[in-house]
Amino acid sequence: MAITNFTSLDFDQIKDTLKSYLRSNSTFTDYDFEGSTLSVIIDLLAYNTYIAAYNANMLSNEVFIDSATLRENVVSLARNIGYLPRPRTCAKARISFFIDSSDFPSAPRSITLRKGNVATNTSNRSTGGFTFCVPDDITSTIFQNRATFDDITIYEGTLLNEVFTVDKDIQNQRFILSNIGIDYNTIRVNVRDTFFSNDSITYKMATSITEIDGTSRVFFIQEVEDEKYELIFGDGVFGRELVNDNQIEVSYITCNGADANGASTFKVNGNFYDNNDNLIARNISDVVLIQAANGGSSIESAQSIKNYATRFYSSQGRAVTARDYETIVRNVYPETDSINAFGGEELDPPRFGKVFIAIKPKSGLFLSNTLKDSIKKELRSYAVAGIVPEILDTKFLFIESNVTAYYNPSLAKDAYSVNQSVVRTLEKFADSEQMNMYGSRFRYTNFTTLIDQSDRSITSNITEVRIRRDMRAILNRLAEYEVCFGNQFKILRSSGYNIKSSGFKVSGISKTVYFSDIPGDSGKGELVLITVPEPVLSDVSTDAPPRASAEIVRRRVGTVDYVKGEINISAINITSTEIETNQTIQISTIPRSNDIIGLQDLFLQFDTGESVINVIEDNILSGADPTGNRFITTPSNFDNNVTRSRL
Repeated sequence: MAITNFTSLDFDQIKDTLKSYLRSNSTFTDYDFEGSTLSVIIDLLAYNTYIAAYNANMLSNEVFIDSATLRENVVSLARNIGYLPRPRTCAKARISFFIDSSDFPSAPRSITLRKGNVATNTSNRSTGGFTFCVPDDITSTIFQNRATFDDITIYEGTLLNEVFTVDKDIQNQRFILSNIGIDYNTIRVNVRDTFFSNDSITYKMATSITEIDGTSRVFFIQEVEDEKYELIFGDGVFGRELVNDNQIEVSYITCNGADANGASTFKVNGNFYDNNDNLIARNISDVVLIQAANGGSSIESAQSIKNYATRFYSSQGRAVTARDYETIVRNVYPETDSINAFGGEELDPPRFGKVFIAIKPKSGLFLSNTLKDSIKKELRSYAVAGIVPEILDTKFLFIESNVTAYYNPSLAKDAYSVNQSVVRTLEKFADSEQMNMYGSRFRYTNFTTLIDQSDRSITSNITEVRIRRDMRAILNRLAEYEVCFGNQFKILRSSGYNIKSSGFKVSGISKTVYFSDIPGDSGKGELVLITVPEPVLSDVSTDAPPRASAEIVRRRVGTVDYVKGEINISAINITSTEIETNQTIQISTIPRSNDIIGLQDLFLQFDTGESVINVIEDNILSGADPTGNRFITTPSNFDNNVTRSRL
């Protein structure tokens, strides 16, 4: 009789199945399995079956990239489809300094900074400093008794060297770098004919076989066991083949990843030599910081490899769909934190023949124009002819909240502790992945549930959300603006004052003005300028306009599309803004839906600084007011300022 198939990894179920099988045998029909010696044997068999089943289940999981859990196995499976996981990357800083050669007796013509250590940083670590180095020699010509090392990029980490000798007698010889934490972008390879040769040939790292032949001096890399890297050289068909006794000299930087981000104080300690090969150890100026260290990151996680390896394979080294661009840009620019690509045909009006790519870097908010041009140049080798990639700056769509939380005072220490619990919840939510990525969505019910769960004393909450864009004004010039929110606007009042802004001044009006709106038909409206000599509140419970002191001083300054969530501002000369930082005008409104999406190039962020938290005692549940006569109610729409202010 066959044993029943096991349907779960449960010890007791396996044991019961074994007992049922034995009972079906006439020899053990009336046998007592619970108190006999045979029970021990059954336990042993069940345990052995359980372990074998567990191992078989784990083994079957580890052979598929979707279910594998060990990073080493995920890397191996990704390697089968040609995907190279992103390495641990060095934090990079940009600095300048000079060497005064006026009193050098040798009168050198140039000074070279040898590759290796160049500076140390001790400003942001009490346990020790970070070492920064350069992977290549940097030579500066002396001009007017000064060798200037201007805007050089330094890499956090230690420069290490290894040498391999090609031995054709060893079958399947492998060249595995012996250290972990390598940023493979810093690997430099030189090959000499023999140990005694003085000349060497530089080999470049290749990522594709489409543009190389049997004479190309290239090498490939792949990640192997324990987060180490293996160098692979050509076979004479794809890449030049190495011969016996060739010396492979490899240098690379091992780094600490994101730990060194933010380093900003440096002291030069590099090795300098003049053109006469004399060591230079004096007259070195202080460092001028151009950009603090940034861009350091950890090695790609197993989950990230799962997400992008199959996408990379599906792109087949060409950019056709928007998803292809997202995958390829992450390989071209590893410092990508979040990315969204979409075709120009999705815009209104359409812009055919273009693909738009919004990139949020891991450090900072925007990409420099130089970096944008570099990425676009790299993408040209992948893009289909006739498709032009355009890289967009990050546009932030801020979400603000006004939270009124009711709490049971008998379960809380005091109102302040409840308030702080909610604050911590909002801060954690603001840092979550739900917010900090393109294409994300703010889920209102999840948000309010998090508030209810932030403290055991909270009985309920009434939360209002609004959306905000920060518009950077061009001062003292006529300029047009388009401010897109990507979400429909809610028309609270048909009389207007649904759009609110911070204050600013325009040419021809001496007072501070604000943007506001007057709704029209078919989901359209008129944008106007108003002045508010004194604080004015409108009655949101009626359709009555605010008191007369809120005066419209200029009409038809633009249009509002409540359905598309767009504000178009006609040519206007803004002379100053109340928010001086970046000449910013904050524009906010209430969304029609409390579920807010980050459409196309909009990057959702939850702004805790512009959110307000109020806590009120729930006297009904506490028993202080069982009849509810003194219960404080909160209206669901209570933002009744006609200009933008804190909620």
